[in-house]
Amino acid sequence: MSLEPKSAEDSRAEMTVRMFPSDANPAGNVFGGEILKQIDLIAGLVAQRHCRKNAVTASIDRVNFLKPVLVGNALIMNARINYVSRSSMEIEVRVEAENLMNGTRILTNTAFVTSVALDDFGKPASVPSLLLVTEDDKKRFAEGEQRMLQRKRERRTN
Repeated sequence: MSLEPKSAEDSRAEMTVRMFPSDANPAGNVFGGEILKQIDLIAGLVAQRHCRKNAVTASIDRVNFLKPVLVGNALIMNARINYVSRSSMEIEVRVEAENLMNGTRILTNTAFVTSVALDDFGKPASVPSLLLVTEDDKKRFAEGEQRMLQRKRERRTN
């Protein structure tokens, strides 16, 4: 398996899912857990595209629920890899709700997901480094590195 560096564009993903009554409470607000499930799904896709190995979610943090998602909305998720270390990857997910009747979109959620690549024995495996092509890539990488260091500090104190 090649560990040639890859750009964030190589693994970027967009996914659209329509929200139904089974995804929501009686008032029509989509469950936060359903949104988290969709965030986890797209982040896993991005991670596996990057490493081409089994990848599991280690953490979902910095989840911000900004606006409600309603039954009938399209949930539109955009995900990209920001940072990689030896075996872990930080994926940023932005979630929008689209009102399909009038076409308006609102940002409803943001999240940072840490995924870890695993080898055939379930042990952490090396992942390709991240090719930093643009200034935005470099900025996101540096910010992701700081968040990863903060997560490590928090794990040590818990």
